[in-house]
Amino acid sequence: MTIQVDKSAGRIREMFREIAPRYDLANHVLSLNLDRYWRWRTVRAVRLRDQRPVLDVCTGTGDLALAFVPWARQVGATVIGTDFCPEMIALARRKAQRQSASRQVEFLVADTMQLPFESETFQAVSVAFGIRNVVSLEQGLAEMVRVCGPGGQVAVLEFSWPRSRIWQKVFGWYFRYVLPHLGQWIARNHHQAYHYLPASVEQFLPEEQMCRLMNQLGLKGVQALPLTGGAVTLYLGRKPP
Repeated sequence: MTIQVDKSAGRIREMFREIAPRYDLANHVLSLNLDRYWRWRTVRAVRLRDQRPVLDVCTGTGDLALAFVPWARQVGATVIGTDFCPEMIALARRKAQRQSASRQVEFLVADTMQLPFESETFQAVSVAFGIRNVVSLEQGLAEMVRVCGPGGQVAVLEFSWPRSRIWQKVFGWYFRYVLPHLGQWIARNHHQAYHYLPASVEQFLPEEQMCRLMNQLGLKGVQALPLTGGAVTLYLGRKPP
């Protein structure tokens, strides 16, 4: 099923409001629980070195922000997670309480295109499977770079298309024909969230263009690390000192 990708702020916010109660379950089931591994790889790739805070934008229910907590605790840093959907932030806060992490992590309602932080505040700024939903990819990334401190890292975890032709066919079949219907059954909603997902991935920047954009926004040493055969890519860049 092909749909026009509508990334207007109101539609995206309402879509995530609807799926929020079953968002985590859908993520785990649809990814065959690989989403936990992808976040673990992201946290391991980001080197936390000092007490400056860590920021995770488009945090959803806070899984990546919470994954940073044990590592941040080791260097005396705190973690902040932001999302412009209040229902997602409410779930993230409850999750932090259940994990006894409320002292190390704070969740705030905020738009990634207008982050309410001073420039060069954070030692690391991350986003997992959320940047393609931002109305302006360039503006969202620019804001992430702006609030990242000198020598800090920007990490973007996002779906991508495998390079292997065989894996492309398997992944494409699952992504286009199985995931939308299974996702809709798990998290029923009126905005076809799980039909929107593969459509938004297909229209996301190819790896080379994404790296080029991150370079143009001021990051150095940008690299793209394929995970699970390229079904997911971790983009990493460092802000010059």
